[in-house]
Amino acid sequence: MIHLAMERLVRGARDLNVTLDASHLDRFRIYYEELVAWNRRFNLTAITDYEGVQVRHFVDSLSCLRALPQAELQAGARVIDVGSGAGFPGVPLKLLCPGMHLTLLEARQKKVAFLEHLVQRLGLHGVTVIHGRAEDVGRQLAHREQYDRALARAVAEMPTLVEYLLPLVRVGGTILAQKGENGPAEVHAAEEAIRILGGHVRRLVPVDLRGLAETRYLVVVDKVATTPDNYPRRPGMPAKRPLGV
Repeated sequence: MIHLAMERLVRGARDLNVTLDASHLDRFRIYYEELVAWNRRFNLTAITDYEGVQVRHFVDSLSCLRALPQAELQAGARVIDVGSGAGFPGVPLKLLCPGMHLTLLEARQKKVAFLEHLVQRLGLHGVTVIHGRAEDVGRQLAHREQYDRALARAVAEMPTLVEYLLPLVRVGGTILAQKGENGPAEVHAAEEAIRILGGHVRRLVPVDLRGLAETRYLVVVDKVATTPDNYPRRPGMPAKRPLGV
């Protein structure tokens, strides 16, 4: 059953013009096994069936390559995955682009413990796991405007999310938010927040994944100006009072 389901991962990656070799598939298998084992103790994800994980977690994460230059990631881009949870989309992208420098930011300690274990279990190098909130980390000199790319999936709606992500990205860098069918409406609602924080919407990339009925979107926002010093606001405020809303 696992072998047949892995074909779903291979086909889904091929649809994205991504080729997975035997080494990739072995690591994705280990990833799945660790996810399920830890999920018995901690609530990491509601999706645990093998085929569902392949499509809704692994292939969905790899779909970011529709908007991220794989060669740039492999050449050593500094990438932060905000609200990484069980490692999506950052870890699947790292498996395909081992040359990237990846930071996984997660606020929940149990998920941080899983991420630290997973990084060791998969033998990943150039990965840092941080326990913290984006509002705090975005004000720290070691992280503020230090990244080439900031990624997030299923973290918050766009007016809130951009306040988490844009302070972390250097001018000239980009943020990428994975969104569902409401992606275009969320972007419209976030236009003022994006402007205030120094961003400019470059494009929305529609993504149709084999096995999923709904269209998803990759929202790409360029960092065109320095984020004002008073952002991000203190923890909880971006969600409680989203900018421009």
